[in-house]
Amino acid sequence: MIVKLCGNIVGKIADSSYICGMSDYRVVEVQGKRDLKKFIKFPDKLYKDCPQYVPALHSDQVKSLTKVSTLSYCKRKMWMVLDGKKVVGRICGMINPRYNALYDKKRARFGWFDTIDDLEVARLLIGTAESWAKENGMTEIHGPLYYNTLGKQGMLIEGFQNIPPFNCIYNYPYYVNFMDALGYVKECDWVQYKVPADEPLQEKITRIASLLRERYNLHEGSIDLLKKDKAKVRYFFDVYNESFAKAVYNFIPFTKEEIEEEASSVMMFLSDKTSSIIFDENEDLVGFGITFPSISKALQKAKGHLFPFGWWHLLRALRHYDTVDLMINGAVPKWQNKGVSSIYHCTMSEKYIAAGTKWAITNPQIESNGPANVWTKYDSELFMRRRCFVKEL
Repeated sequence: MIVKLCGNIVGKIADSSYICGMSDYRVVEVQGKRDLKKFIKFPDKLYKDCPQYVPALHSDQVKSLTKVSTLSYCKRKMWMVLDGKKVVGRICGMINPRYNALYDKKRARFGWFDTIDDLEVARLLIGTAESWAKENGMTEIHGPLYYNTLGKQGMLIEGFQNIPPFNCIYNYPYYVNFMDALGYVKECDWVQYKVPADEPLQEKITRIASLLRERYNLHEGSIDLLKKDKAKVRYFFDVYNESFAKAVYNFIPFTKEEIEEEASSVMMFLSDKTSSIIFDENEDLVGFGITFPSISKALQKAKGHLFPFGWWHLLRALRHYDTVDLMINGAVPKWQNKGVSSIYHCTMSEKYIAAGTKWAITNPQIESNGPANVWTKYDSELFMRRRCFVKEL
C-alpha cells in the first residue's frame, strides 16, 4: 500500500517482507562492481513513485564512490541491508582526517543513507557505520554528509512537497523519526529559500550597489572569458576556498586536486547569462554569484542515465532559465560585511529578468550564517530545511 502525508508519497510497503519481524535482514559490505551497482540503483527503486525525488546520474555516483581524489586521504566503507536478495537499505561510512585535524575532532560521518520504512533496517545500517567508526578510534559520528563540503549534505526535515536542486538530498519524512529513535541530535540546520526572480530589486539595494561601485571602482567581469583561462579558473577557486574557510560551518578547504576536479565538472555550466563576478580596479576578485539553470526535472526524465536520451533532456534544461539554482554566493574575506552582495544581486536580477527567469532557489546555507539572512529581505519563502545529526559513540 502507499502511505501519504499532506498529499505527498512518504513511504511504501511493497509486500509483507518489508514489515519488521517478518524479514530476514542481513548486512553486507559492498565489494565489487555488482554490489556497487545495487548500492547506486537502490534509491531509484525506493523513490520510484515519489514525484519529488531527483535521481543522480549513475556515472557520477560511480565516480564519487570510487574515483574522486578525496579518497586519497579519506577512509570509507559501504554497506547494504538485504532482505533475502532484495536491497532494503544502504549507507556509506567516511572518515576525513583533514576535517578532524582542522576542528580537533574524532568524528566519522555517514552519507548515501537510504532505507525502507522500517526502523530495524535503519538501526542495522547506522549501527554498522557506528561500529566501524569506533573501530577506527572515532568518538562521534555525524551526517548525512559527503567526504568534504562539495557534495550533498543534510537530511531534509521541511519542504518535502518541493523538488530539490540537483545537488541536494531528498528523503522521506520517516528518516527524521529514525534519527531521533536512534539517539541522534541536531548539530546544525541549512535553509533554502525560493525567491521571485522576475521582480526589480528594492530601490535601497540598487542605491547601495551604485554607491559601492563608484566608491571602490568595482566592475563586473566575464565568466565566459574566465572559463578559457585555466590560471584564472584556479584563481577563482582559490579565492572561493579562502572566502568560505572561516565563514562556512564545518568547511574543509579543498586540495589542489579537488579544485581541479570541481572546476572541470562545473565550469562548463557557468554562463554570463545569469551569473556574476565582481572585480576591483586591480582585477582582483571581490565577490561572486553563481547560478545554474535548474536541471532537476531533466534528471528525473533521465532516470540516472545519460544514454540514450538523458543527455538530450539535460541539454534542453541548460537552455531554459525559468527556474535557476543559486549555487554559491560570497565575497572574498577583505570585502565581507561591506555590502558587496548588493552589487552581484543587482547584476543577477537584471540578467534574470532579461532571461525570463521566474524563480531562484538558494543553495543550502547554515541558518546561523548572517549573510544567509539576506534572502529574508526579499519576497522569499522557506523552500527546504536540512539537518545534520550527530551522536556520541
